[in-house]
Amino acid sequence: MSHQPVSPSPRTIPPSPRPEQGDAGRGNSPGKTKGSHVVVYVALAGNLAIAVAKFIAAGISGSSAMLSEGVHSLVDTVNEVLLLYGLRRAAQPPTPTHPFGYGRELYFWSFIVALLVFAMGAGVSLYEGIVHLRNPEPAKSHLIAYCVLGVSIVFEGISWVVPVREFRSKKGRMGYFQAFRQSKDPTTFTVLLEDSAASIGLLMALLGLAGAHLFDMPELDGIASIGIAGVLAFTAFLLARETKGLLIGEPAHAHVTDSLLRIAASDPDVRAANGVLTMQMGPNQVVAALSAEFEDNRTTPQIEACVGRIEATAKQQHPELTALFIKPQTPETWRARRAQIESGAEPD
Repeated sequence: MSHQPVSPSPRTIPPSPRPEQGDAGRGNSPGKTKGSHVVVYVALAGNLAIAVAKFIAAGISGSSAMLSEGVHSLVDTVNEVLLLYGLRRAAQPPTPTHPFGYGRELYFWSFIVALLVFAMGAGVSLYEGIVHLRNPEPAKSHLIAYCVLGVSIVFEGISWVVPVREFRSKKGRMGYFQAFRQSKDPTTFTVLLEDSAASIGLLMALLGLAGAHLFDMPELDGIASIGIAGVLAFTAFLLARETKGLLIGEPAHAHVTDSLLRIAASDPDVRAANGVLTMQMGPNQVVAALSAEFEDNRTTPQIEACVGRIEATAKQQHPELTALFIKPQTPETWRARRAQIESGAEPD
């Protein structure tokens, strides 16, 4: 009478250690998106109020820099609406037509935001600056313009504090630029960059308006408008570069890969955990493919049970894991396929 080999009971797997760099270095849990919503709502309310005030002041004073700042705030307001729409769309559950969910839709709308900042924000500001340089006209009602700029700086500063706090809570010990490059959630860093650009733009508008007033050189107002265009163009470049990478497809953070390998290697039915390929499908959505070699004497039901254990533990420790595919492979085959991918060669 033959006896099937019995798999030893699975070993207890301790929770994977979390890196010290904070949430910017890992996928956000679903609860983290609430912070993203708050950041966008605060920015939306602030930019809408500031845009109205700037347009009124621009109409009264005739300042080119003030008009550029009004367009800037209007573009930011539209961008916040697009980000909120993207957040809502990205939260949809998977469907037969989109089995991995809609997380990347947030990346798409974030990329549209970058295009709008460049085309509408930088483009209009540059146009206004050139027109004002060619046909310089002294601004009027300076007191109103100064008051609006002062109030705008205060409101912009209050609005700026919210995304800074949210971003700081996620970045941990990383530097701001490193956290920006590694973040998988575009909403917070988009609002942070927009508000930072708005603050710099307000200072430029104030300097341009004050210089034109004090030195009787209306050209300085146009130069300030061109400077605002440069700030917006640089902001759009940073946003486009980061969101393009997310939209095309970036891997999850390294700690996710290490954790999945550790979970697989801890199972008694796995001889070798070879490697993992991951893709970030959204701020809270990761798809992973794991290569593993199973023990030779394991039966199909035992391997299926092993796969189930690995999946259950992986999703417990990583709620952002949307799907995990496990492929039986020898280490030699995995290394050969990995070398193919890294060299860009066509698969066999």
